[in-house]
Amino acid sequence: MTRVAAARADIAPFYVMEVMRAAELRMAAGHDVLHLEVGQPSTPAPRAVIEAAHQALDSDELGYTTAAGIEPLRRRLTEHYAAWYGVTIDPEAVMFTVGASGAFVAAFMAAFDPGDRVVVPTPGYPCYRNALELLGCDVVELQTGIEDRFQPTVAQLESLDSIDGLVLSSPSNPTGTMLDAERMAAICEWCRANDVWFVSDEIYHGITYGESAPTALQFDPEAVVVNSFLKYFSMTGWRLGWMIAPPALRTALTRVGQNATIAAPTLSQLGAVAAFDAHEECHANVARYARNRQVLLDGLLAAGLDQLAPADGAFYIWARTDYLADDSQVLCARWLDELGIAATPGIDFDPANGHRFSFAGYEADVAEAVARLRDWTP
Repeated sequence: MTRVAAARADIAPFYVMEVMRAAELRMAAGHDVLHLEVGQPSTPAPRAVIEAAHQALDSDELGYTTAAGIEPLRRRLTEHYAAWYGVTIDPEAVMFTVGASGAFVAAFMAAFDPGDRVVVPTPGYPCYRNALELLGCDVVELQTGIEDRFQPTVAQLESLDSIDGLVLSSPSNPTGTMLDAERMAAICEWCRANDVWFVSDEIYHGITYGESAPTALQFDPEAVVVNSFLKYFSMTGWRLGWMIAPPALRTALTRVGQNATIAAPTLSQLGAVAAFDAHEECHANVARYARNRQVLLDGLLAAGLDQLAPADGAFYIWARTDYLADDSQVLCARWLDELGIAATPGIDFDPANGHRFSFAGYEADVAEAVARLRDWTP
């Protein structure tokens, strides 16, 4: 008998990682690459965070923390929610995780049983779908479009057969669109009335280009909220996320955390305590993203890519590209090979069409990329 991987592990890859690998190989061969593929800030962690981490390395034993995380960080987070959203958070509701990815897996394990039907909007972040399938859930893909700003509506949810959960991001990856307060309140009310777990991905909060993004907790204290230090605080490699969960899930989440990861990285937690003192630095980063966003929007339009999602937040622009190529992976490969532009194929987010461009990097790279696209012939 030949041993093989479990059938449940036969899930789709995260294709952007393959783009990253192809870009690395191109650079190793001596060619340039303009990185518009990765949702990763090109700025380092805030100075105060780095200083706090240095101090911890010199003075702390860096042992395990509890599964929920250190008390000073949980306290600072509750103060953050009070200041930003006017929401009072019980510190016992907070759990720090290994990135936001760790929070999603823990939340899915705690809230859903195999066979549960969980709605995931399309275009949407592929790792929701892949993780849910890995756990044996029945993923219900809900197609959204420009007419609803690529966010689900209550009418769409009501048209579905009975469901157990809804997972969505606002601001969204990959479209950058977000729910305003009225639509967020309506989604929360519908989920509460229909006993549906609402898992709200809020990792791009703080990165918006108009109105601020509302948190689901403003409208439903029973929502499960996931966020992290990765995006607004520019701490991707620190691998520190958080989750705010209702009482019904807390025991399960603690046990999942204890068994799956024990705790989030201690050094990252100690450094992150200082993150909430670095808003001025983080706001300056957002101002830079705003400039990149305008350069990319103007450049894509000039290049003829005129079917774009409104990028309310995050650092992505979603462009319809099915009229350029039937296969988004083939188009992505051509752009990398012919133009040196690394972008993310739409297949990660929507099997039908589209392409995601990230403007989290350097303004000069964004400007050069759209200049090359403008002169490119399909």
